[in-house]
Amino acid sequence: MSASVFLCREDALAEGQSRGFDPWGEGHDTVLLVRHGGKVYGWHDACPHHGGTPMAWRKDAYLNGDRSRIVCAAHGAQFDIASGVCTLGPCLGQSLQPVGIVITSEQDIYICREGGGDTEHD
Repeated sequence: MSASVFLCREDALAEGQSRGFDPWGEGHDTVLLVRHGGKVYGWHDACPHHGGTPMAWRKDAYLNGDRSRIVCAAHGAQFDIASGVCTLGPCLGQSLQPVGIVITSEQDIYICREGGGDTEHD
């Protein structure tokens, strides 16, 4: 797993919670994880509407009020958690870019640098 970077333990991400991470040391969160429906989804923290604008309005705040959609704080776009498709807002029909994640048998979540892995885990 040398091409992977540890993000967190699976139990550190509660149902209906989102968290941002900076796995490549860029000085800001570039990846977000969301636990929804018992699965963990990984996405690039970049709105497709305008040049990859970061999505959170504050640290780890990626979800709408009822925690059913990912929201871009800059544009108000809302995205389906499981598919990443924009369902409301200026980038309707566009999608977030998935990141490959792996959840080990020890319940550690890793991001894969390039290719491989899944965007969700059940």
